[in-house]
Amino acid sequence: METVVWSKPEAERPGTPLLVMMHGYGTDESRMVRLFEYLPAGFTCAALRAPMAIGDHYGWFLLDYFLANNFADVITATNQVHAWITSVKGQHSSVSLLGYSQGMAMASTLLRLHPADYLATVGLSGFVLENELLSLTESFTTPPPFFWGRDKADLVINEDATAYTDEWLNENTQLTARTYPGMGHAMSKTEMVDVSAFLRHYVLG
Repeated sequence: METVVWSKPEAERPGTPLLVMMHGYGTDESRMVRLFEYLPAGFTCAALRAPMAIGDHYGWFLLDYFLANNFADVITATNQVHAWITSVKGQHSSVSLLGYSQGMAMASTLLRLHPADYLATVGLSGFVLENELLSLTESFTTPPPFFWGRDKADLVINEDATAYTDEWLNENTQLTARTYPGMGHAMSKTEMVDVSAFLRHYVLG
């Protein structure tokens, strides 16, 4: 990845659990950097910038109002992130994922393609991709822990995407689902308290 912002200097990272953070469509890594202070201090957080220019900002793959996508673009972006994670994960005790909005689609796709590589996954105000090829290839020996936070009144993630996400997460993961009325298509301090508790439980033990 060309642009990565770290929560710790390089000398302090070895042996720590890594949390890879992916922003939403039409924004950048700064959205994730603002969350560093709310996450457990024992983690090293890495906020990635998506590779595709979307106006003055960035995205992981092209997306329309209905969340339709080109799956080849999804796989290209996912493989880029996975290759970067593979290049750094040897320094860390484990790797977990956090994705907001389109970043949740990325995080869940990484988990589906490489389930043994990720200890815990957090998805915020986002969705899981409905894709037949992914469904045919995925297999979990044990349901992976997954935190899903959202506002039920979020107007950005459409009803069909939310319904599929709910179905897939309940069928395939050890799900912790929380809703935050009034939050909208965003993240909140209250939500980050719950995310931190989830990560401490499943990663730090």
